[in-house]
Amino acid sequence: MSGTPGSSGLRMAGAGVQFAAALIIGLYGGQWLDRRYSTAPVFLYLGVAVGAIGGMTVLYRQLMRATRDEEEAGRK
Repeated sequence: MSGTPGSSGLRMAGAGVQFAAALIIGLYGGQWLDRRYSTAPVFLYLGVAVGAIGGMTVLYRQLMRATRDEEEAGRK
């Protein structure tokens, strides 16, 4: 989306929302598993860690894609 000004910013905002969603899903998923199996904070910590790793992966991929798109637009 190199043609529209600000599309990179919108893409990063979307990645931020995806990061937050991954954390929230990990948090609530971990809490649900802890309640189900009576394992205090074990799954909560694991869920948040997995959510954070997943969210950071999304952020990294979006940043690399935006960087590549800007480099390609600069070549034209």
